[in-house]
Amino acid sequence: MGFSFRDKMAPSTPLLTVRGSEGLYMVNGPPHFTESTLFPRESGKNCKVYTFSKDGTLFAWGNGEKINIINVTNKGLRHSFDLPKAVCLEFSPKNTVLATWQPYTTSKDGTAGVPNLQLYDVKTGTCLKSFIQKKMQNWCPSWSEDETICARNVNNEVHFFENNNFNTIANKLHLQKINDFVLSPGPQPYKVAVYVPGSKGAPSFVRLYQYPNFDGPHAALANKSFFKADKVTMLWNKKATAVLVIASTDVDKTGASYYGEQTLHYIAVNGESAVVQLPKNGPIYDVVWNSSSTEFCAVYGFMPAKATIFNLKCDPVFDFGTGPRNAAYYSPHGHILVLAGFGNLRGQMEVWDVKNYKLISKPVASDSTYFAWCPDGEHILTATCAPRLRVNNGYKIWHYTGSVLHKHDVPSNAELWQVSWQPFLDGIFPAKTITYQAVPSDVPSEEPKVATAYRPPALRNKPITNSKLHEEEPPQNMKPQAGNDKPLSKTALKNQRKHEAKKAAKQEARNEKSPDLAPTPAPQSTPQNTISQSTSGDPEVDKKIKNLKKKLKAIEQLKEQAAAGKQLEKNQLEKIQKEKALLQELEDLELGI
Repeated sequence: MGFSFRDKMAPSTPLLTVRGSEGLYMVNGPPHFTESTLFPRESGKNCKVYTFSKDGTLFAWGNGEKINIINVTNKGLRHSFDLPKAVCLEFSPKNTVLATWQPYTTSKDGTAGVPNLQLYDVKTGTCLKSFIQKKMQNWCPSWSEDETICARNVNNEVHFFENNNFNTIANKLHLQKINDFVLSPGPQPYKVAVYVPGSKGAPSFVRLYQYPNFDGPHAALANKSFFKADKVTMLWNKKATAVLVIASTDVDKTGASYYGEQTLHYIAVNGESAVVQLPKNGPIYDVVWNSSSTEFCAVYGFMPAKATIFNLKCDPVFDFGTGPRNAAYYSPHGHILVLAGFGNLRGQMEVWDVKNYKLISKPVASDSTYFAWCPDGEHILTATCAPRLRVNNGYKIWHYTGSVLHKHDVPSNAELWQVSWQPFLDGIFPAKTITYQAVPSDVPSEEPKVATAYRPPALRNKPITNSKLHEEEPPQNMKPQAGNDKPLSKTALKNQRKHEAKKAAKQEARNEKSPDLAPTPAPQSTPQNTISQSTSGDPEVDKKIKNLKKKLKAIEQLKEQAAAGKQLEKNQLEKIQKEKALLQELEDLELGI
């Protein structure tokens, strides 16, 4: 039969691979966390690189002398290659090819160096092809999921090979200077997104093509050009229907940001494109697609940053408010989203159920330099690795409900360089119902000590006044609520956005003129200060402004009477209902819109 009992059982939990100054070894996943016997520990400090195949069945690593491939399920050594200098490894999607890269060197007499990118046949161990690949960035060729096509960026054009025949270039995509490209995921027909940087006053652009239709002026499926782009990041959704493009400039000419300027663009294969309107100024830290391909989450804006989920119309669906965060991670099944603040932030995480927009837990993983969801969609790995941080190296395995299930600290004289999950193909682990109750754990919880704010000696015995440096925004659902409020029409939404953008621009212009006196926005429910009589220079407008302020003052008095328990007449109640419209009108007049 050749059918073992094991095949009928649920898949075992993914293994963890750990690489550091103590060597390379594997650890069994939850619930055991014991060192795995599948892989004998490779001691010594010479392991520079390892990789799993996409389905997790093959494992390749370098020990400073050879690159070895083993089959994880039966521990059998497949092949060994003499590649002492290799620092990058990657398997093709169906485990046919192992790609290896070593730094490119030229000889002293100036003659060209030898090819440093090798493609090996995993079955036979023979070298299929060698290329010269000078840069480490984007070193690896890109395969389609079924390996029918493979692509490389060579001298500003994309070369395509078919069925792993690397001796014949089957196709070329040539534009003036292709800086970067990304193949679409999933099944055929394959699409490719290419980025051409702008030059001599011409804009940069991203174009989408369907393989192999590259020729002619109308060959592109979609095209989006933009001026502010020194570099771009292109993100396909899983269903290959759209690409998100984060365009960045190296320098922010306004001087507002150390990160340069970023804009977010949406391009669909049906030709539609849009700029995603982000309601807060500042850097874009992270953008991620949900595996459903119907929504994406962006983390953006000066700290405390905003996080918002958008639909395919680029309309906001849910806004998580503001907080100390710079990263977002959807779970493999797409039903949980982690917002986190790593790097120069303190490691605070928020775990959200994104079907119901409910907060599940708020764990803190201080000093983390790495985060990864386990393929089972239940466990999370956070780690502190060198060289990013050379102290307190180690890793933790969490359950998404916030419990730490396992913790490993590296001795103070040792370093952790890399830790990661064994991958599994989609669909192997079924999605489970979300639980809000923290799962039990044997690991004692260490609540990080929250540093209290510094208080000068003169204030130390006085009551604390609750003044915040930043106004914190709470999460809010952006979907039109069922009820008396009719959802805004597209035009109304457009106008509302235009109005808000204009208002923000005018406000910023004022702030730039007098940065020390940047006004704090007044809460919407109270009318602007009535003492400062604004003069617009137009007596007609001033008269209208004066009248509106009078009406708003009267409304304010009525509201106070109602709050004091007075029964209001019908016409008085109607007056109160008009407050929002009057405020809007007043604001428009004052801003000269």
